[in-house]
Amino acid sequence: MRVVVATSNPGKVREMTEALSGLPWVLVPMNDPSLPAMTLPEETGATYEENAALKACAVSLVTGLPALADDSGLEVEALGGAPGIYSARFGNMKNDLERNLHLLEQLRPHTNRRAKFVSVVLLAYPDGQVEAYRGEVAGQLLEGPRGQGGFGYDPLFLLPDGRTMGELSVAEKRAVSHRGRALEALKSAHAARPV
Repeated sequence: MRVVVATSNPGKVREMTEALSGLPWVLVPMNDPSLPAMTLPEETGATYEENAALKACAVSLVTGLPALADDSGLEVEALGGAPGIYSARFGNMKNDLERNLHLLEQLRPHTNRRAKFVSVVLLAYPDGQVEAYRGEVAGQLLEGPRGQGGFGYDPLFLLPDGRTMGELSVAEKRAVSHRGRALEALKSAHAARPV
């Protein structure tokens, strides 16, 4: 089965391809020359599920193929779950460093540093059927970054084992991350189905 990955991020295409290896699928980037040109819709949903569905359903409709999309974010307990679905555009900052500094500034008056990463991976079919898979990982936020790996809020996010997401190898992160867990749930569900 050919499945279009509804993202313009080549790193995410690579991550999904590796995570879903073993399934009888061929993952195709949405900019593949065999597909019609398309752009992703704006993320206007109120939940991770809605944002992932907007992207996957739009790409599935245009291509006539199943499409896979995800939406994810960081939920900080002391900030009432913010930035959540707005994590990538938190504070209207331009890059990861500015977003991290903005988050730390928001957390300054709080002692509660509990947070979780959440990801929803959604598979949409041309007939309108959708499947959603959720992954979460809980941790604490540090007062400053640690580690050179990952992206986004990874260097601030302390896992229970004492390392930040920014200190993990790619394989280690995939095994424990929110997106990795959501993709594993999707893979398990499809691996159990008869071909």
